[in-house]
Formats: sequence, structure tokens, C-alpha cells
Amino acid sequence: MKRDLARRVTAEAVGTCFLLAAVVGSGIMGERLSGGNVAVALLANTFATGAALVALILTFGPVSGAHFNPAVTLCDASQGGLAWREATAYVAAQVFGALAGVAAAHLMFGLPLVSASRHARAGLAQLFSEFVATFGLLAVVWGCARTRSAAVPFAVAAYITAAYWFTASTSFANPAVTLARALSDTFAGIRPADAPGFIAAQLLGAAAATALLRWLVPALAEEADAVIVPHDEREGRERSPTKVKG
Repeated sequence: MKRDLARRVTAEAVGTCFLLAAVVGSGIMGERLSGGNVAVALLANTFATGAALVALILTFGPVSGAHFNPAVTLCDASQGGLAWREATAYVAAQVFGALAGVAAAHLMFGLPLVSASRHARAGLAQLFSEFVATFGLLAVVWGCARTRSAAVPFAVAAYITAAYWFTASTSFANPAVTLARALSDTFAGIRPADAPGFIAAQLLGAAAATALLRWLVPALAEEADAVIVPHDEREGRERSPTKVKG
């Protein structure tokens, strides 16, 4: 069991690391090459993030489920798909991986390993955007995991790609990503003072989407093991006693 959890936690850490390296690194590259055109920089950032998400979910999904996101992990645990003990390990790995990914991106572009962001993302509109972005992400995850699990990597990447543009906050939709981007004074950054509000909005959005989908699809808990994608590393796993069948 310990070896199985170690493999899954490592997959979460490495996957989240590469996700943040893609988000922050493409933001730096886009800003440097766009000549001050913010729309072009955001477009480059968007495409790189969406493409990386597909590749990373397909790569690490069979091992850990490829959550890469504490909001997904906590909602999965709430439905019995992951024991709370394991969820804690997942979240710790995701935060560590996110911080490592930011440091890696900075190192590749010759920047300090960490630097507090000065990019202001404050206000009710930004917070509501994060609620909407994370609500939509969890709705996509739960909806697709139930009937089209093979499509989840593409659906998640497509949603995040779109949400970069239809939300005012450019769709962080991930507490680990938010924490890590607070330590990047680059195009993708967020002021540390603004991060707690983002994280609260994200968790509320994730919880609301899970509650709605649980009502719309009463048997949703039966699919929780497959979030985000089905994975086979479950031998001897402890099942959460809180799992409720529909």
C-alpha cells in the first residue's frame, strides 16, 4: 500500500511540476516575444498550457488519476474516490510540485528561483471569475468521468484553454497553481495578498459543482475512483468509509 501511494504521490508531484513549468515558462516566453502585445502573450500562454495538460494527464493519469489540483483531490475524497489520508498526501505533493515547477521555469529563463509577484488580481470580479472557472472545471471532470472517461484529458484541456479567455482572472482554477504563481513576478503571477481570495473562491466553486453534479447524477460517487482518469494502481488501497452509493 505504501509503495502504491508513493508512486501515485510522485506522479502528482512531477505532473504538477511540469504543469507549472509550462504555465509560467510559456508566460515568460510569450511576454518576451510578443513585443508588449498582451493578447499575443496570453494566446501563447493559453496554447502551451492546454497542450501540456493533455500530455501530462495522458502520461500520469494511469498512475495517480492526474489530479494536479487540490480542489479536484478534495472533491474526489468527499465522494469516496480517495481516502482522506491519501488526499492529504496528494495535496502536499501538488503544492510541492507546483513550487518546483515555478523554480524550474525561472531557472530556465535566468530569473531568481522565487520572486513575490506584483501582478494585482483583486476585486469581486476576479474572485467571481475564479468561482466560475473552478465550478466549470469540476463540472467537466465529473460529467466526463461518468460516461466518457477517455475524453477527460481533452475535455479538461479544452475547458482550461477556453476559460483563459472567458474569465477575467484567466482561470487559475487550482489552489496549488495559485500559491506557486504568487512566487513568480512574471506574466503569469499573482500578488501574494490576492492569492487567499482566489483559493477560497476556487474551493467554493469546486464544492458547488460537486454538489450540483451529485444531485444531477445520484450515482456519481460510483465514478469517483476514475477521477480524473481511470488508474490501475489500487491494490490494497484503503476505501473511504464515507463513500455513499447512489
